[in-house]
Amino acid sequence: MTNMSLVTTFILMGLPHAPELDTLLFGIFLVIYVLTVVGNLLILLVIIVNPHLHTPMYYFLTNLSFIDMWFSTVTVPKMLMTLVSPEGSPVSFPSCVAQLYSFHFLGSTECFLYTVMSYDRFLAISYPLRYASMMSGRTCAILATTTWLSGSVHSAAQTTLTFRLPFCGPNQIQHYFCDAPPILKLACADTSTVEMVIFVNIGVVASGCFLLIVLSYMSIIHSILKIHTSEGRWRAFQTCASHCTVVLCFFVPCVFIYLRPGSKEAMDSIVAVFYTVMTPLLNPVVYTLRNKEVKKALLKLKDKVVYLQS
Repeated sequence: MTNMSLVTTFILMGLPHAPELDTLLFGIFLVIYVLTVVGNLLILLVIIVNPHLHTPMYYFLTNLSFIDMWFSTVTVPKMLMTLVSPEGSPVSFPSCVAQLYSFHFLGSTECFLYTVMSYDRFLAISYPLRYASMMSGRTCAILATTTWLSGSVHSAAQTTLTFRLPFCGPNQIQHYFCDAPPILKLACADTSTVEMVIFVNIGVVASGCFLLIVLSYMSIIHSILKIHTSEGRWRAFQTCASHCTVVLCFFVPCVFIYLRPGSKEAMDSIVAVFYTVMTPLLNPVVYTLRNKEVKKALLKLKDKVVYLQS
């Protein structure tokens, strides 16, 4: 169908908040964004330069850090612009399309990646002696590539469904980035069919990934309970605790926004902060503060930097 859109520019209205909080919120989200980018870059650097971390788990973690760094970059700068512009931040039609595609591409890829990471932990704990052969470098590369390709296809479907509709009137998006639910409210046509297809599309991906993650961790718990030493059980539990923390912080807000009947714009934009701003920050925090190997690698990297400076 040809896009009959007459709207050339959308206006992002940002988070609902009192105007006097503009400066405070700008400062908070700017600091979080800088910490997110620096933290994830640091994880990438540490894993790349440390040969001891060239394992499947950290291979997938580099993918996650790369995604989180860009996932935050796709949304937070626009949010900051809405905070310094009381009348909203303008975004061109093509830029809005690109942002929605990038957001769902990175978000769905991260969803698939969490599933792969849970499968990796399942193999590592349930089949420790065969793990190295089962998760070879080639297997890891195939799994990672599949997550990126699946995310690309999923996002292309979301973007096409959203922007094939005509937009001929209002152009104020009640959000801080271009996302399907608030954009569909601006369409000059019946959106019920498109909303249902998007609902099913996201529902199948989110529920499917979450179900596989739950099944993986049920199997992991079963394997952990068979470990004879309490120290062994504790180490196995610690390995998975950080992953579970990030997964819950990512999936719960997504389910709230995309898989519930009706949509309250103010509530959706506030809840979206958790998985667009907080979850990318949690990744470096959780994986460094709860992981002894990464902390040791960070200390070694710090010692090298100090040595080179002296």
